[in-house]
Amino acid sequence: MNRIMVILTIDIENLPANFPEIIKHEREVVAQWKEAGFLDQLFLRQGRNGAVLIFKGIDVDKVNELMPTLPLYALKKSVELFALIKDSEF
Repeated sequence: MNRIMVILTIDIENLPANFPEIIKHEREVVAQWKEAGFLDQLFLRQGRNGAVLIFKGIDVDKVNELMPTLPLYALKKSVELFALIKDSEF
């Protein structure tokens, strides 16, 4: 099954006062996606300035529709999306 990788970078220089609440809501949304089966993996970036999300079983259009619903999306600096093809050799 092919995957879609999204690299989200947030603006950590201008975090709002309610950032802990945003993180709580973010975790709830991500848990729903994981339970629905289309979020395969979530990795936090080492610099704590974003995350890498790996989606499965949905297309690029659906990912583009979902991403703006993430609470952290409003704090984005950039969003990069890559459609990945699994190498059959591995």
